[in-house]
Amino acid sequence: MTSQYMNPMKDASEIVRPSVVWSGVFFDLDGTLADTAPDLARSLNMLRGEHDVEPLAYEAIRPWVSHGTDALLRLGFGQDYAADPTYAELRERYLELYLRGIADETRLFPGIAELLERLEGLGIAWGVVTNKPAFLTDPLMEALNLNERAACAVSGDTTAFRKPHPAPLLYACKIAGCQPGTSVYIGDAQRDIEAGRRAGMQTLAALFGYIASEESPLDWQADGHIETAHDILPWLGLAD
Repeated sequence: MTSQYMNPMKDASEIVRPSVVWSGVFFDLDGTLADTAPDLARSLNMLRGEHDVEPLAYEAIRPWVSHGTDALLRLGFGQDYAADPTYAELRERYLELYLRGIADETRLFPGIAELLERLEGLGIAWGVVTNKPAFLTDPLMEALNLNERAACAVSGDTTAFRKPHPAPLLYACKIAGCQPGTSVYIGDAQRDIEAGRRAGMQTLAALFGYIASEESPLDWQADGHIETAHDILPWLGLAD
């Protein structure tokens, strides 16, 4: 997928790469490491169908995926639906539907598999830091055969705070045995970049992720912007 956000002033040969011996590379999960939108969108439309509501177009759902369950339910059932007394029941049913088919269509983004193999070959720890709750993160990581490979998988309820607070990223570095100053965090939401910067890490904005048309990722103050996952290794200075 080609992004509309790539800085037109620089091509790949002009990217200034940091001179860093990397100790860790950490990823947001939805929209950065894995393309989870198909399963999340299908679950939302299944729930709409149960309530006799027409399905939404996939293109309308995709940009909201990184903002979590509540944002998807607001999209699917109205901005004020969270105030409805049946909201908790609706949310529980949505999560039930999603968990049932959590990896039916979810796949790693193109280039991620090769990236992980390269990092592992170089002895660079990699892990996941997501706001997704652990009861969803863990089975998804297992379904993708990543749970035993990742140095850590920090979920939204692993620590007392969620992104954009830096605590989850600092905890990930601790678990993985990495220093924040020699680690990079890659994500597709402004909260990801803010959390990484506050943790003292280098940050990369994944422009191929779930970014709404009204968002301006070039204004997030990330250290770099990547058009595809294939651009990560060159930016890290680790390309063959």
